[in-house]
Amino acid sequence: MTKVNLRFSIATMLLSFGFLCLNPFSAGANTLVSTSPISGSTISVSPTNVTITGQLPLLADAVDANVITVKDPNGDRVDDGTISISDLSASVGVKSLVVTGMYRVSYSLLSEGDEPLVGEFSFKYLAPSNIAPIEPSPEPTQSQSPASSSWATNVFVILLLFGAVIVTIGLSLYARKLFSER
Repeated sequence: MTKVNLRFSIATMLLSFGFLCLNPFSAGANTLVSTSPISGSTISVSPTNVTITGQLPLLADAVDANVITVKDPNGDRVDDGTISISDLSASVGVKSLVVTGMYRVSYSLLSEGDEPLVGEFSFKYLAPSNIAPIEPSPEPTQSQSPASSSWATNVFVILLLFGAVIVTIGLSLYARKLFSER
């Protein structure tokens, strides 16, 4: 190799190393993986919580630093403020939703050695036209009558039993004959 080729190879290796090591995306930056409810979805059942999942484990110790807020179409908070962190996911409890419209979720979540995962998403909630508790009503059940056997079934079973006895006697006599001929 000539000196020019050697210098070019070294420069290429250093440049490649710099791109790979200093790239912010390869450094393990925390990014959003999923949300529940799904961002942009339309739901008709009020969720009990909102969950945000990131790519890196979240800091469970920094409960005060992690923030998730859920606001209704009027701008009022509908989350209960209790955030629970489980490895990659953070959840906040949600009060029962009653207003139809777009709900906006804002979040700021910390992971170790990284900038906070900050963002927002929204989902649409379609409230039912009538919210009334459904009380179960007892349904009468019919008692089962015991299965009765017919005369033909009884005769069939007795004939099977009689046939089994005849086959047993026949096999016994045949076995006796085989042993006596030895």
